[in-house]
Amino acid sequence: MHKSFYLICPTDCLEHTINKKFKYENYFYTSLGNSFVYDRNTIEYISKIIKKHKIREICFVLSIDNKIVSDALNNNTFLNIGALNNFYTEIRQQKKHSEIAFKKENLQFTIISYYLNKRIKELEIQLINLSSQSIKIRGKIYNRNQDKFSTIYSELICIEKCQLS
Repeated sequence: MHKSFYLICPTDCLEHTINKKFKYENYFYTSLGNSFVYDRNTIEYISKIIKKHKIREICFVLSIDNKIVSDALNNNTFLNIGALNNFYTEIRQQKKHSEIAFKKENLQFTIISYYLNKRIKELEIQLINLSSQSIKIRGKIYNRNQDKFSTIYSELICIEKCQLS
């Protein structure tokens, strides 16, 4: 049986939707805006779940209208939550970079894609010695209006600002 491990934001309430769309044996880990820290305890927990259930696929998922991402881009209401400071800084910085290259209507998708690509790379580094079998890590963005999960933009499309001197 196919088993997947989803990293999601609790404000998106996607567990039921994921279970309905992807009829696998699904496991979930939640953190606001997928902003969890890769500390020893978190990696040990994720590693135990992956080994115990023989999971070969991990998926980061955020909704296109995620409340935490939207707040970081607009109101900054939740900025006082200490764990979100770095997340907000990163999202705002990527917004500035993305506005240079992308149209407004794709901006939120681009920013979330960039952020999830970064999270994927970070998790790959943390899990590199976890198993002799490869674990596929991917990212998806959920659109409630269309009831559709879309694959994030490739990391080749997601830009980081570079300054040449």
